[in-house]
Amino acid sequence: ANPVKKIPDSHEITLQHGTKTVSALGLDPSGARLITGGYDYDVKFWDFAGMDASLQAFRSLQPCECHQIKSLQYSSTGDVILVVSGNSQAKVLDRDGFPVMECIKGDQYIVDMTNTKGHTAMLNSGCWHPKIKEEFLTCSNDGTVRTWDVNNEKKHKSVFKPRSVQGKRVIPTTCTYSRDGKLIAAGCQDGSIQIWDRNMSVHTKFHCRQAHASGTDTSCLTFSYDGTVLASRGGDDTLKIWDIRQFKKPLNSADGLPSFFPMTDCCFSPDDKVLVTGTSVKKGGGSGKLFFFDRETFQKLYEIEVTDASVVRCLWHPKLNQIMVGTGNGLAKVYYDPVKSQRGAKLCVVKTKRKERQAETLTQDYIITPHALPMFREPRQRSTRKQLEKDRLDPMKSHKPEPPVAGAGRGGRVGTHGVTLSSYIVKNIALDKTDDSNPREAILRHAKEAEENPYWVAPAYISQEEGRTD
Repeated sequence: ANPVKKIPDSHEITLQHGTKTVSALGLDPSGARLITGGYDYDVKFWDFAGMDASLQAFRSLQPCECHQIKSLQYSSTGDVILVVSGNSQAKVLDRDGFPVMECIKGDQYIVDMTNTKGHTAMLNSGCWHPKIKEEFLTCSNDGTVRTWDVNNEKKHKSVFKPRSVQGKRVIPTTCTYSRDGKLIAAGCQDGSIQIWDRNMSVHTKFHCRQAHASGTDTSCLTFSYDGTVLASRGGDDTLKIWDIRQFKKPLNSADGLPSFFPMTDCCFSPDDKVLVTGTSVKKGGGSGKLFFFDRETFQKLYEIEVTDASVVRCLWHPKLNQIMVGTGNGLAKVYYDPVKSQRGAKLCVVKTKRKERQAETLTQDYIITPHALPMFREPRQRSTRKQLEKDRLDPMKSHKPEPPVAGAGRGGRVGTHGVTLSSYIVKNIALDKTDDSNPREAILRHAKEAEENPYWVAPAYISQEEGRTD
């Protein structure tokens, strides 16, 4: 069977994370939720089932203040998320983005890294244990790889220290567990890949000294689903595949795959037959692509031109059979096939954009009474907008709050004044502003009106005069 036929790319949707690089992607095990993280410090939550065709994230937060997000991953049960950013403390959030734990920062003045309780320098990567749902792994510029327990933020579980040929400290740039969780692998800046037994932290179990060019950042290690081979994505523009039991040279290698990002990754297809990675491009230098290689022959099977920016992250979800891609220009793209893919992007493509909500509806329902008498007939509404504007001004309909009381109480409402009687008198009597100081003016104010409309004054006198003449 032709493996290319299995690649689900007949349709795509584009989620706009922001304008900066999308440097991290995570999908929960069921495939219902996607999280994206970027160089803009934002983590955005996308819910395929709840999203309509306008494709908006339902939540955005900055869990690590001003640090770029390097890695996001849901745990094996999908109830918590590991966030690795450019600071020294990994965080765990719950499904809705609320903090669950934050790893402790180690003491920067202790030389031996085994004695510090946590990382003392910037993190590079991290991931969950595939089987033990509370455990995760982080690696850092302090030259260590550490395992942690979600329920204990005070100290790491164990420390692994990669060493150079001379026995010096080297910096691990990426780390991962084997599929059964028994091995821990790290790619390091001296070009080596070092693998430990999870329970034995001192000496490496497998070791390849020159897996990639020294001084480059190996950006991803990933084991195949069957657990027999390890793929590595190098900062030296290569993709390699290894049998760790014969770790001297790779089973296969592909070069000419530019990568400018320390988190450019690679992943296996759900059937384990294809290996995928993305390529980087300089501004104006063409399109970032997604390349598909045959796992056995390493022949290039297929490519997708994604966008006119680098392709940083790729993730092929086994349950959904959809491929998620994070790009250098702030997009998260989802490739799917209506027939071969399940749920995921298919759920939100079906829905059309929701209608914008009507401007806060204040108007009462308009009752039409065509045969009412003219005096009862309501004026025909010209337009709802005009009516809305009118109703906004009507203090009754718009539930306008009462203005605060000025001075002493007015209109049956009591103003604020002190507790003592004297303060009450001062407030209410001595300072009563309503009295006009000039009583003559106060009376004469009504003189003009009284002359023009002598309704109350004149008739009284006239009737008395008439009485007298009688």
